[in-house]
Amino acid sequence: MRNALSLLVFTPALGAMLIAAIPTGAEVLMRRLALAVSLVPLAICVWIWSVFDVSRGDFQLVERMGWLPQFGASYMVGIDGISLLLIALTVVLTPIVLIAAADSVHQRFKGYLLAMLMLETTMLGTLVAIDLLLFYVFWELMLVPMFLIIGVWGGERRVYASIKFLLFTMVGSLPMLAAIIYLALQHAGAAGHLSFALEDLYGTHLSPMAAQACFLAFFLAFAVKVPMFPLHTWLPDAHVEAPTGGSVILAGVLLKMGTYGFLRFALPLFPDAMVAASYWIGTLAVIGIVYGALVAMVQPDMKKLVAYSSVSHLGFVMLGIVALNTTGVEGAIYQMLNHGVSTGALFLLVGVVYERRHTRLIAEYGGLWKQMPIYAVCFLVIMLSSIGLPGLNGFVGEFLILLGGFRFDRVLGAVAASGVVLGAAYMLWMYQRVMFGPVTHEKNLTLTDMTRRELATMLPLIVLALVMGVYPRPFFEVMHASVATTLAYASKATAARDQAAGNPAVAHAPAAASIRMREARGHAQPPVGGHAPAGAVAAPAAGHGEAH
Repeated sequence: MRNALSLLVFTPALGAMLIAAIPTGAEVLMRRLALAVSLVPLAICVWIWSVFDVSRGDFQLVERMGWLPQFGASYMVGIDGISLLLIALTVVLTPIVLIAAADSVHQRFKGYLLAMLMLETTMLGTLVAIDLLLFYVFWELMLVPMFLIIGVWGGERRVYASIKFLLFTMVGSLPMLAAIIYLALQHAGAAGHLSFALEDLYGTHLSPMAAQACFLAFFLAFAVKVPMFPLHTWLPDAHVEAPTGGSVILAGVLLKMGTYGFLRFALPLFPDAMVAASYWIGTLAVIGIVYGALVAMVQPDMKKLVAYSSVSHLGFVMLGIVALNTTGVEGAIYQMLNHGVSTGALFLLVGVVYERRHTRLIAEYGGLWKQMPIYAVCFLVIMLSSIGLPGLNGFVGEFLILLGGFRFDRVLGAVAASGVVLGAAYMLWMYQRVMFGPVTHEKNLTLTDMTRRELATMLPLIVLALVMGVYPRPFFEVMHASVATTLAYASKATAARDQAAGNPAVAHAPAAASIRMREARGHAQPPVGGHAPAGAVAAPAAGHGEAH
């Protein structure tokens, strides 16, 4: 299929244009059309997965055409194993959110569908862009539909929450734009032509001070989006005020754009600066793990509790990334998927009772197991997956992150492990107060169990949680070569860091072994454009830009 990635990205936007032409009163038609449109990227993603060559760590299905040639910018898109997994998460969650909209959105329904479909286009564009200027355009455009979703369809303090969300993310992103321009100009000075293509900017010579400044600019943009402590304060407000679907997409996909940015851009472009800052970032990540868990434990609002749990869970992801070993990074990527499934499902489940009682206060519930047994069972499975019960998806990612984290720094790994215990504490305590005990509020006696539509949104996520917990192998096969290629950019700096820490070669051994294995099989590939990272041996890339 030619131009598969462009079809993947722009189909939701085309669908939004069709829905815009439908009369406002035809909500059933709009809902069905939006769902049908959202299933097209899912089908394309299934095809891409089927033809994706898991032995290659470079970009595949590359498309490139002129966009702003006078400024060196091009429309250049491609995927590797890391972006493919996040694309799959995006195209799975979007139809679920659109199905749930029928129960949770009661005004301006047409506008909500348009905003969600445009948001899907910008998220997918961010994940496939391999031209830095194109990436920045999608990155910034992504804010607009989410700003509207929170500000128009949110709660009582929706305007405050939406403006805070916009200001934090825009202010954090502006220095990154300056760094992108500086990087392109430095490349132009050496190569004689201006380019924002990622393949051209790899290995651009920068002074140590300039590299650190550019890395700091990228770090700020991505850390706000994650969000890392102490840049997280916009997230609880945004989650609490956003409608259910907005919270699902915000937690499930948008937060992963920050962690994805570290792997896709910050690490390959500024490997030495990334390695030099790894202990500082790891320390902030661990503080976020413990802080998020402790604050979640005292929350009276279910949605705010889940919001702070995201701060804690994304701290685990960041710890795995800065460990810069295969175990930690692969665990971090898998935990991105796990968090999207589990936390997205938790927000959907909170929305189920909110639509019936119009309150999210834990104290307003109790005894729901008797009134809503199906709901209680679904909540139990998702809650257990969130706290990392073996056999469910959360366990695999957290285990690998902690293993990689201990190889990186034992103190940080040990403190991070306490976050697992705290996570179990606040989730189990919340579940006990909501589901068990006597029914203390008369309004709860009239609550009805989950409808077919609500079950249709929940069952796919429960199945995913089970499959990812029992059989994670296909996901790791997809990401493995791409992780090895990404880590190879920082192999020398990481080896020096580990040696200085008195842990030579241990933390980086998995990445080195992976590269040697791929070398032996003849599959070690340079990134698109042929610029091989340090430590990787380039083999001729058959079918540049094509999936086998």
